[in-house]
Amino acid sequence: MISLFDLAALLLTLSALFGWLNHRLVRLPHTIGLLVMGLAASLLLVLLDLIFPGQHLYDQVKQPLLQIDFTQVMMNGMLAFLLFAGAIHLDVGALRDRAWPVAFLALVGTIISTAIVAVAFFGASRLLGHPLPLAWALVFGALISPTDPVAVLATLKNVKVPQALEVEMQGEALFNDGVGVVLFTALVAFATTSGGDANAIESLLEGLRREALGGLALGALTGYGAYRAMRAIDDFPVEVLITLALVTGTYALAQKLGTSGPLAVVAAGLLIGERAPRYAMSERTRNYVSALWTLIDEVLNSVLFLLIGLEVLVLRFEPSALGLALAAVPIVLVARLISVSTPLVLFRWSEKLSARNVPFLTWAGLRGGISVALALALPDSPSKSALLAATYAVVLFTIIVQGSTLGIVARRTLGQVGSWQSEKGPDRRPKMMLS
Repeated sequence: MISLFDLAALLLTLSALFGWLNHRLVRLPHTIGLLVMGLAASLLLVLLDLIFPGQHLYDQVKQPLLQIDFTQVMMNGMLAFLLFAGAIHLDVGALRDRAWPVAFLALVGTIISTAIVAVAFFGASRLLGHPLPLAWALVFGALISPTDPVAVLATLKNVKVPQALEVEMQGEALFNDGVGVVLFTALVAFATTSGGDANAIESLLEGLRREALGGLALGALTGYGAYRAMRAIDDFPVEVLITLALVTGTYALAQKLGTSGPLAVVAAGLLIGERAPRYAMSERTRNYVSALWTLIDEVLNSVLFLLIGLEVLVLRFEPSALGLALAAVPIVLVARLISVSTPLVLFRWSEKLSARNVPFLTWAGLRGGISVALALALPDSPSKSALLAATYAVVLFTIIVQGSTLGIVARRTLGQVGSWQSEKGPDRRPKMMLS
């Protein structure tokens, strides 16, 4: 058993090495390159172990990775910092202009996608000879439907799109993971108990009220307290510490209170990013705070995408579930297409909707570490292996294939059209962004 320091050293060293090799040789976008190289290293190690079984290379590398609880690292570690780093740089004014499309995608779109994925996945499991209960198909729909904020924000750094469209995608990704976690929790409880439909619906509504609204309220409260504290002083080391304390304290308090930690830190980050640079920070403090959170974002993203690639070494898949895992990819894509197209059907009168943006919004629905973490957190059941395989297949496809080709799709489908509207909105820039 190796120490925590040795694990951190291993991950950071591999991230730096693979990042350098990708920059020099492969030249994929940084995070996608790390995932691909981590996955390639994992597959190479498995191949070498088959060729030289006496060397036990696979076991020597697998044991350190088994010490990493991916779900804990992601959901109770990295996620809070990555969400805050994304929220603090988001233009709140532009987000306010696109409030209802973001709300529709984050809430209604996630629910629609969950239902479609569940029904189609349930049917596919029957056709492919690997039948799953409908309750577990619903669980898969809930964990795979929300777009991953980390994957989306990382990919958008390498794709040029109209600002209004970028704001919608960022807003959807930052908020819909909270909706997805609530759905996931309620549906897992339903799948593992004998509760009836009424109990499941009641639990779902209560979860949405307590976790989503409670998380947003908590984040607004702690964010405002941090903003007032920063406004009362002009000392950049203390103000930097306040932002770190805000993230960790808000997320920990949300967990204690039973509210949504992700939504709480997003709300706090939006408030700080909007008000603090204008009213509470000197230029020197703005530069230090922005540099710190940009650095945190880059480092944690690098380690996270490397871990996703290496995780194949410790995940256990049943060969019989491979066909179902491959079927999950088009199922999730079709569900995403329907969920982003629904507003065009329901609100044809709105000038803010444009069918030309549907292909891009569909292809930009990336899944990532949150889906993997939720799948790994599933209780042991006969369905878990199939759900893990399907989740990992969708995550790899969306990040590697969709993420690396998103720029091509943007150029071919968007043209000069803005986000769900006929004209591009005003050019607002994130207030915390370094020049």
